[in-house]
Amino acid sequence: MTKPLTQTDKWRKVEDAGLDRGAARLTPERIEQVINQVIDKETSIRFQAYMRDCVRCGLCAEGCHYFLSRDRDPTYSPVAKMHQTAWEMVRRKGKVSAEFVRNAVQLAHTECNLCRRCLHYCPFGIDTAYVMGIVRRIGNRLGVTPQNIQDTTNSHSATMNQMWVKEDEWIDSLKWQEDEARDEFPDLRIPLEKEGAEIMYSVIAPEPKFRTQLIYQAAAIFHEAGMDYTFPATPGWDNSDMAMFVGNHEIMGRLKRMHYETAQRLRVKRIVMGECGHAFRSVYDVGNRWLGWKDTPIEVVHGVQFYHELLTSGRIQVETQIEELVTFHDPCNIVRGRGLMEQGREVARAFCKNMVEMTPNREHNLCCAAGGGVINCGPPFKETRVKGNRAKAEQLKATGAKIVIAPCHNCHGGLEDIIHAYHLDMKLMFLGDIIYKHMKKTKAV
Repeated sequence: MTKPLTQTDKWRKVEDAGLDRGAARLTPERIEQVINQVIDKETSIRFQAYMRDCVRCGLCAEGCHYFLSRDRDPTYSPVAKMHQTAWEMVRRKGKVSAEFVRNAVQLAHTECNLCRRCLHYCPFGIDTAYVMGIVRRIGNRLGVTPQNIQDTTNSHSATMNQMWVKEDEWIDSLKWQEDEARDEFPDLRIPLEKEGAEIMYSVIAPEPKFRTQLIYQAAAIFHEAGMDYTFPATPGWDNSDMAMFVGNHEIMGRLKRMHYETAQRLRVKRIVMGECGHAFRSVYDVGNRWLGWKDTPIEVVHGVQFYHELLTSGRIQVETQIEELVTFHDPCNIVRGRGLMEQGREVARAFCKNMVEMTPNREHNLCCAAGGGVINCGPPFKETRVKGNRAKAEQLKATGAKIVIAPCHNCHGGLEDIIHAYHLDMKLMFLGDIIYKHMKKTKAV
């Protein structure tokens, strides 16, 4: 190690109202109480094993895009992040300063995407993302969270979606997209509150707020595939979950319960989710377990899986193919988190004549630097994540591709910033974008 593994350097400290005001309200007694309560009452042998078994070998460093992008600065390695945060909290039994908490929470929120790539490089399988999640949880319990992502969590609590979308605004967005789509498909309808449908389709709140074209495209694909589906009209339609990322498990639990209860109220057979990674993780792996469920109470299928089903079953067919060179980005939460490496590629290959892989790829692909809630921490930390993923820009550039397929909303946000910052001549597409544009539209006029 060429540098001491100390608390986050002063030059890395970024002003943020949520972190600064929250830390200013802390007392030594409150800090000690919350840290010990979370560690003693909310963690288990898993956390204890990680704290005990790490031998500080540093092999995890090669798995971190921040380390690779910051000229291999050892203070950005996963082992250093644990040293600067959780280890100190445990070693000092919660007797740390408010400044320490403030900097530890900033690090856990903005210098770790919870991507779990480093786990593949650790000889003991230590999950740094889990440890950083505990640090975030401690920060949230202490009222120390980056302001932008806390505002989003507040929206979840008040409206059950992350964008403060009101119920009538949600319904109006669906009606608007139905009207738009009927110019192309005169008999297309977007079913609302249809009980007993095969599928409930759920989206994340940025779609009705900023990307309504994705609702249009999904409706067109469902229409052409002849699917029996519905959207809910009530809260529970948004499957996103910033509460999971700030460590507010109580709100996360409310969100997931509402999501599943909405599907059960409509008596659908399964939930199909749009192209979002973190929401999928929250629904099938984190939120449901916080609620004490061994599994999901109703089948959940990610958009990548669903599109693969439609293609392989013949419900959608290829009309034209993309000629330009295309590459495929692996979203962390559906690849490292769920193992969906091949389905998306098979769909992409069907619609794209020329594909090239990034190196490395699949479970070893580099994160977009926007996941884990990092992009939701807002403008103060944009430079942190963009400069923290120069390695991804180099990976993208090396492919020579003109199109990057990224089946995840956060990946689009992160990769778009990287493409612009590093002047890459590429455009981003969802799988839904490609399918809609290039599938056979037998009922179109």
